Amino acid sequence: MNPVIQLKDVSFSFNGPAVLKHINLEIRGGEFVGLVGPNGGGKSTFLRIILGLLRPTSGQVRVLGKSPVKAREDVGYVPQFASFRRDFPISVVDTVLHGRLGKTRVIGGYSAQDREVVRAAMNEAHILDIEHRSISTLSGGQLQRVLVARALACRPKILLLDEPTSNIDMQGEQDIFDLFRQLNERLTIVLVSHDIGFISRYVSRVACLNRTLVCHHTEELSGDSIQQLYGKALQLIRHNHNID
Repeated sequence: MNPVIQLKDVSFSFNGPAVLKHINLEIRGGEFVGLVGPNGGGKSTFLRIILGLLRPTSGQVRVLGKSPVKAREDVGYVPQFASFRRDFPISVVDTVLHGRLGKTRVIGGYSAQDREVVRAAMNEAHILDIEHRSISTLSGGQLQRVLVARALACRPKILLLDEPTSNIDMQGEQDIFDLFRQLNERLTIVLVSHDIGFISRYVSRVACLNRTLVCHHTEELSGDSIQQLYGKALQLIRHNHNID
């Protein structure tokens, strides 16, 4: 399939040291790509460039064959942290409806079609049963599903996820990754995570980013490649939570 995301020799800086250096990457339709790397390695900057929120210092970026700004309405985005107060008095369904902004009419409120699309998104994210609850009453996993549904409400072709399980327990993490696997049947997904071992069970490729970028198929990951990425010796710990 043709690439849906292309970065050619992309560099970026905030008027100082380079945050990204000579990034080259092609992501094809239907891929599930995990983006990993240390804090400060440029992962969130990478996503913002794809979203058209930042312009590279040099190089070229194409998303769905267009500039990132023109392609933005076809890209769903789930941020690392909710951009609203958890105690804000808003229901689940009204939060998801915000995903229709930019897709619906300017005057007259949300249409019947908007509400139909939102119900489909909530059904896909398995949150229809809590649609009238306040977001202040939700668990971390439930809130994350609400944010995923909000991103799905724009009917995207690409889904960008910035550490979507950072505030979720182990069981919730597995459940939401199972949801991402289902969504990947119809969407291209790029997901930022620190948990290399966990995401390697789900993604087709891992993009290792620490200012520069190297891509691996998951079966090619090794202790040496991980140590090279993080720049120091790492200790891998096996957790066994089975209780007899």
